[in-house]
Amino acid sequence: NMNANEVIANRALELLGHEKGDYARLHPNDHVNLSQSTNDAYPTAVNVGLIEAIDDLAASMGVLKDAFDRKAQEFAGFIKIGRTQLQDAVPMTLGQEFRTFVVMLGEDQARLIESAALLHEINLGATAIGTGLNAPRGYAELACRHLAELTGRPLVTAADLIEATQDPGAFVHLSGVLKRVAVKLSKTCNDLRLLSSGPRAGIGEITLPSVQAGSSIMPGKINPVIPEVVNQVAYAVIGNDITITMAAEAGQLQLNAFEPIIVRALSQSISQLSAACRTLAERCVDGIVANPAIMAQRVEESIGLATALNPLIGYYAATEVAKEALASGRTVPQVVLERGYMTEAELQQALSPRHLANLPAVTAGEADLRQ
Repeated sequence: NMNANEVIANRALELLGHEKGDYARLHPNDHVNLSQSTNDAYPTAVNVGLIEAIDDLAASMGVLKDAFDRKAQEFAGFIKIGRTQLQDAVPMTLGQEFRTFVVMLGEDQARLIESAALLHEINLGATAIGTGLNAPRGYAELACRHLAELTGRPLVTAADLIEATQDPGAFVHLSGVLKRVAVKLSKTCNDLRLLSSGPRAGIGEITLPSVQAGSSIMPGKINPVIPEVVNQVAYAVIGNDITITMAAEAGQLQLNAFEPIIVRALSQSISQLSAACRTLAERCVDGIVANPAIMAQRVEESIGLATALNPLIGYYAATEVAKEALASGRTVPQVVLERGYMTEAELQQALSPRHLANLPAVTAGEADLRQ
C-alpha cells in the first residue's frame, strides 16, 4: 500500500507537470492516502480482486460441466456395471455415471457464488483499526458507493468496521469452498483414471485421449496425465486451505497481520483450479470415447444382476444364484433358467437394460438402449 501511494503520487505529479518526488505539492501519505490506511484499502482491494477471480473460476467450471454434460448425453444408452467399494454392484448407464459429474460441478458453482457474496462487504473507511480515525464522518459509506459504481459490484460497508478489520472469516469460508471444489474434482479424476485403466488388464470402459508418450522404457504406454495434473492441483489447493486456516487463526487483537499469505494462497488456488477445469475439459473430457462392448460383457457376466431378481425370487434364492454363478463360472441368467425360477421371457424383462438402470419407460420415438 505504501508503494502504491508513492507510485500514484509520482504519476500524478507527472500528469500535473511537476517533478517526481515534489511531495510538497502532492504527498503519498497526506494526499493519496488521505482518509485511508493499509488496513482498510488493502483488504478492500483484495475483496474486489477475489470477486473478479471467482467469476473466472465459475466460468471455467461451467466449461467443464458442459463438457461432461455432452458426454453424459452421448453415453446415455451404454449399459454398464456400477461398483461400490471396487466390487460389482448393480447396472447403470455410463451416461448416468457422467451425469453425476455434471451435478457435482453445478452444486459447487452455486456454493462458490454464495461465498463471493461475503466478499461484497468491505471495510474501506475503517482506517487503522476500524474506528475511522482521520476519516470524515460518512466517508466510509461515500467511498463504498463510489467504489461500487466503479467496479459494478454491489459492495456494502460492513456493519461493524472494527470487527471487519480484524476478521478474515470470509477468506476462510472461501478457502473451504475451494477445497470442496478441489476434493470433488480430484475424486472425479480418480474415477476417470480408474474407468480408463488398462488397456488390456484394467477396467477399460472408457478411453482417454492420448496426450503424450507415457514411458521412456515401455513402448506404447499412454498415461492419464491430464487427470493426474488435476489431482495435483487439488492437493495444492488443500494445502493452501491449511495455510489459510493457520494464518487466519494467528491474528491477534484488532488486526490480522498474516493476510498477505492468505491472499497469495487464495489467488493461487483460484487461478490453478480455473486452469485445471479448462484443461480437463479441453484436453481430456471432450475426447473421451466409450467402449460399449466391454461394458456389455461385464454386465452379462456380473453376479450383480442377481440383485434385480430380489423382488421376483427373493433375497435368499437370488443369493444362491449369485454364489453358484460365481463358483461355476456361468452367468446369472443361465443359473436362474437351470433352476427353473423364471421363464426366459420373464428373465429378459427383469434383466432388460432399461429396467436394470431404473430408467423411465420408453417414450414414443426414443431409441433403445445400445448394448
